[in-house]
Amino acid sequence: MGAALEAGRAKRVSMRVLEVLATLKRAGAERMAVSLVQRLDPTRFETAVVSLFDAFPGGFEPELDASGIPVSHLGKRPGLDLRMIPRLRCVMRQFRPDVIHTHSYVLRYSLPASLGLPRRAMVHTVHNLAARESDFTGRLIHRLAFGRRVAAVAVGEVVARSYRELYGAEPSAVIRNGIDTAAFQQPVARRHWRAMHGFSDSDFLIVSAGRLDPQKNPLGLIGAFARAFACQPDAHLLLAGDGILRADCGKRLVELGLGGRVHLLGTQTEIMETLASCDLFALASDWEGAPLAVIEAMAAGLPVVATAAGGVPELVAGGLTGLLAPVGDMDSLASALERLAGDAGLRQIMGQAARLRSAEYGVGPMVSAYASLFERLAEQSSEGRP
Repeated sequence: MGAALEAGRAKRVSMRVLEVLATLKRAGAERMAVSLVQRLDPTRFETAVVSLFDAFPGGFEPELDASGIPVSHLGKRPGLDLRMIPRLRCVMRQFRPDVIHTHSYVLRYSLPASLGLPRRAMVHTVHNLAARESDFTGRLIHRLAFGRRVAAVAVGEVVARSYRELYGAEPSAVIRNGIDTAAFQQPVARRHWRAMHGFSDSDFLIVSAGRLDPQKNPLGLIGAFARAFACQPDAHLLLAGDGILRADCGKRLVELGLGGRVHLLGTQTEIMETLASCDLFALASDWEGAPLAVIEAMAAGLPVVATAAGGVPELVAGGLTGLLAPVGDMDSLASALERLAGDAGLRQIMGQAARLRSAEYGVGPMVSAYASLFERLAEQSSEGRP
């Protein structure tokens, strides 16, 4: 990263922003951070990205490389790895950021790494319900950080409320996640994608995008699909994503006899085409912040069937852009899936409403809000104000 940073220093800009993430896997927080650094005005901001872990297959590194944004991988090991503190400190000294922007649990490393260095503004985006964002130790570190020098950003009103409940204070800002909505409107992709993946135009495709982790409850979604479509052989469930429950999902498919109708797609680098080729989006999460996958599905014109977890009801207008089921109630989720599968007219109405609603979550307002926040906090930091 050193040579790239030195080269970038030749074009002096008003502010340097360092994004610090655990990984660059294709997940919501990572996608948001990548979208942000790609779109910050290069005449006002110079950006760089740190991933604690080394690169994983299918990550966001190629997009960052194509945008000329330098990336450092710090070789983190699973679990607590105190080597990250001096390694992060080295990157900070070299890049000399005006703003350090962190995500997920990385404050436990970035906060001590920044101590003793010239004063910098620090921003942490809370992507999930505050109590779910980190473990007990992480929450103690977050409480210390937010009480002193780190500005917290919540990605939605439910997340902001969870922040207030946990930390007894207001977040510094509420900035809704945003996406490039136009990129998900690909009406000509459907026939080609289906033919390439072995589906006919008459097959009914339900897609879910997210990690195969307990939070997203993919096993519950598989069970709901089995109940709703036991007698509908042309119905298929596509699970886009990977995670620790992948093997368990495979076993469940065998147990339920769904091997040919539930498809584990793994990480999708071109999720826009996948969404554009399906009929319905589903999510069975037990807890959520403001999932980008839901916004992306709506932008693709898909009605959404989901559990009313966390900030999902902020995104999905129940009865208008989709149907919501109580968290953990897979029978209700199955009924909602079955209802929409059997009513093409309702799906079309809800899909159109979902696409219109997605316009409220464009990437432009998100980037502008972060840019203004970074500039304000950097100015305060340079003046020595808290």
